[in-house]
Amino acid sequence: MNDIIKYKDYSAVVHFSSDDEVFYGKTIGINDLVTFEGQSVSELKKAFKEAIEDYLLTCKELNKTPEKTYKGSFNVRVSTNLHREAAYAALQKNVTLNDFIKGAITYAVKHLDIVGSEMAAS
Repeated sequence: MNDIIKYKDYSAVVHFSSDDEVFYGKTIGINDLVTFEGQSVSELKKAFKEAIEDYLLTCKELNKTPEKTYKGSFNVRVSTNLHREAAYAALQKNVTLNDFIKGAITYAVKHLDIVGSEMAAS
């Protein structure tokens, strides 16, 4: 399970290093590497907020968009059986395979807790 913290519209994945006895994190969904750390959860959250505020200020000074740009298209590799099953399901629903996959992703994003537990069980 990934631990994610949020501040404003930004998220980060956080971890704990038992060797260093420190929490550390990396901001996701941006074009640059923004990391932070703390020796307690409250220090970690404070460092994350400070890192985001500093990053936003730097982006403003550089007239740069902080958010990562997504094209809206990507390749997904699945087994031939799953590809076939998805194509047949799309035909049964009288939609394109692309629209069927968009619907599946939309459902998964809205029901992340359900989908995540099903994936962990398989």
